[in-house]
Amino acid sequence: MAIILTDAQYYLFLYSLVSFVSILLLKPLFRKPPTNSKKPPPSPPGLPVIGHLHLLSSDHQAISFLNLSTKHGPLLDLRLGGSRMLLVSSASFAADVFKTQDLAFADRPAFAFADELPYGNSGFFGAEYGDYWKFMKKLCMTELFAPRQLERSRASRQAEIVKFCRSMIESGNKNEVVDVGAELMKMTNNSTCKMVMSTSVSEKGDEAARIREMMIKTLQLATKVSYGDVLGPLKRLGFWLYGTQLVDVSLKYDELLEEMLKDHEKREDGNERVEEDLDLADLLLKVYKDDKAELKITRTQIKAFLLDLFIGGTISSTETMQWAIAELINHPDVFKKVREEINSVLGNACRLVEETDIPSLPYLQAVVKEALRLYPPSPVVIRKSRQNCKIEGFDINQGTMVAINVYAIMRDPEIWDNPNEFRPERFLASSSEGHDSVDYDQKEQNFNFVAFGGGRRRCPGSSVALLLVNTAVAAMVQCFDWKVGEIGDDDAKVNVQIGAGISLPMASPLHLRPIVHFNPFASSM
Repeated sequence: MAIILTDAQYYLFLYSLVSFVSILLLKPLFRKPPTNSKKPPPSPPGLPVIGHLHLLSSDHQAISFLNLSTKHGPLLDLRLGGSRMLLVSSASFAADVFKTQDLAFADRPAFAFADELPYGNSGFFGAEYGDYWKFMKKLCMTELFAPRQLERSRASRQAEIVKFCRSMIESGNKNEVVDVGAELMKMTNNSTCKMVMSTSVSEKGDEAARIREMMIKTLQLATKVSYGDVLGPLKRLGFWLYGTQLVDVSLKYDELLEEMLKDHEKREDGNERVEEDLDLADLLLKVYKDDKAELKITRTQIKAFLLDLFIGGTISSTETMQWAIAELINHPDVFKKVREEINSVLGNACRLVEETDIPSLPYLQAVVKEALRLYPPSPVVIRKSRQNCKIEGFDINQGTMVAINVYAIMRDPEIWDNPNEFRPERFLASSSEGHDSVDYDQKEQNFNFVAFGGGRRRCPGSSVALLLVNTAVAAMVQCFDWKVGEIGDDDAKVNVQIGAGISLPMASPLHLRPIVHFNPFASSM
């Protein structure tokens, strides 16, 4: 009988084999704790060479870390092969990292093979805390995600939702089973591309499709390589196995993004455009060519930044929408309440729900927040200490890699009642007038709800993500009754098992039959 090894088991086998030889030839087995730590964080018992790797039993990192913290405590010093990591699994310790010691933990560890990849660490999300990161963060907050820009891009987001609903209506009329996850990714990616590089993508739709194809490949490879990244001296195993493929897909990205930037530059030649008509790519090129700019950025940094936005803006929103609709299908009583709320707000208006309706739909917002609590887009947030500091009396050395398990925090039974249950009501509070409102500000302030991370490196695109996700989920509930599988299996439930990956993907594709409940385009189709 053939034995099939997972990526993690394969790396562990190779690591153990080579380490056995290294024991005789190289450095000692045990690494002593740094002598300058007066009170190091607690550490569970480990094994020679592999440290605590054998304790990571699950296919998913966040779940493995949750099991580890449940048994050994919310703050742990882990040795994963030749690397050390501080694991944070409680809201109180997370508050120290995200708030009290925010500046001390404002860095992220560099990607292990950055020097061998076309963009290296030139992107925004993985950049070290410094002038470049600050400048790009400022650009995000004052331009890309500023309220005026979100208002300007609202029509393009609504247009993508309309296209999605029309496509689902056509499939519903044909009794077709649809890969809803793939269609949601298409919708989200188109919306992100139009927001970042409006004109070129809206006129030529092939760029977004090519980006989606490469994005899926990148995530698959990143998941495989990330296993090897914890293996200390032998972490190159992952890159030896998948590095060539990762370089190849990165070069394809570079070719496409360069083509898109040149299209923007051709548009600008001989044309005076007002500031309000510039998209993010235009603004970045303007800074790139300005000798008096606040910060000189390279063309590589521009492309790496755009790639970060495409991947981050697409994957997180797509997965959140999938989890939200999956849980709604599995909880028909909640689904019914969302639809009733939408109908009560729209009244007799025979139109599709829009972004402007969302503030009046608190129960819908609570559903999305509950999906984010159970399935956060970044289940483990990575930081690195910039200086020696303390967390509740424990000494943390400069350069320590820190993993904040937000998945564990948002399923902590000491914070949340029945934490593994899908219960949107936990995010609702009744106002003095007797109306429900969304109540999560206090939870975020206490770092009980950290779906988008925290501190100065909190996800800057959370506002636009929530706008798109809330509106898309509302449209899916308003227009369709979703059925799982083939005709005749109307009571089937969605498989909500979590798959392997660096985010929280669904283990199985979300294949559904859309049954048309309300067609807002009936007069035009």
